[in-house]
Amino acid sequence: MMNMTTVRSNFPVPNAPNPSVFRRHILAPFVVQPVRKFFHLLDSMRFVGGYELNGHFQEFEDQYLITMYDFFESNPGQRVRTGDLASSLKVSPASATEMVQRLASKGFIDYQPYKGALFTDEGLIRGTKMKRRHRLAEVLLETLSFEGDIHETACRLEHAINDDLEVTLSLLLGHPVNGPVTFGTEMPEPSPEILEKIQSSSSKIQFLHHLGEGQKGILHGMLMTDGDKAVLNGLGLELGMELQRSATGFTFADGSGFACSPELAAKLLIRC
Repeated sequence: MMNMTTVRSNFPVPNAPNPSVFRRHILAPFVVQPVRKFFHLLDSMRFVGGYELNGHFQEFEDQYLITMYDFFESNPGQRVRTGDLASSLKVSPASATEMVQRLASKGFIDYQPYKGALFTDEGLIRGTKMKRRHRLAEVLLETLSFEGDIHETACRLEHAINDDLEVTLSLLLGHPVNGPVTFGTEMPEPSPEILEKIQSSSSKIQFLHHLGEGQKGILHGMLMTDGDKAVLNGLGLELGMELQRSATGFTFADGSGFACSPELAAKLLIRC
């Protein structure tokens, strides 16, 4: 899972979870106006050779915990054999055993030879957090109509998400309770700390199509290709405009309406 293969896409897929590469190759073709709160945290993170300076083992540890969470979802409380972990992660049984022992030494896993591995309370908290970030990345890519391998790309992006970015993604994506529609998965609950930050946020960024009737906000950003710009110009939409959802569609601040397809509404970012 850590080695990405070439996938079909309209734009390149980064070979490492480098935030600047992600923004340049995946988001740059879509972002007309940067959403600073959404991406400044990625720029502030330091990477060397595609790995965080705190050690590349952190990524592999988290990937094991995410995989453990997959087994936990299917059979909570049941031990996972290292052979099954090795098969899921496409690594050797010896490598899986070594990493499980490493995680056990850190208090994330309760490991019993010949019986398997089980989450500790601390491990379940960490595994849930990382799985949530993975699925938030998947929902983001699905929202952007990403044509590559959503799951594999999310495996790289999840490691670049910290607490503040997780909060921003949760707000931006409208507090999703499910993962991508095509996968049919549930979104793990946020940690109490993340939930408190979400609930205490004084403003939020969301897509226009998430506005309820009577709700309004400021047009803050746009996620689209160059071909969509002509549509925006034709509608007279500009950044900083106040938009509102009515019973029949969307209106400007003066009450005049404009035709906005569901596809376009899913690409316009509104700050409420």
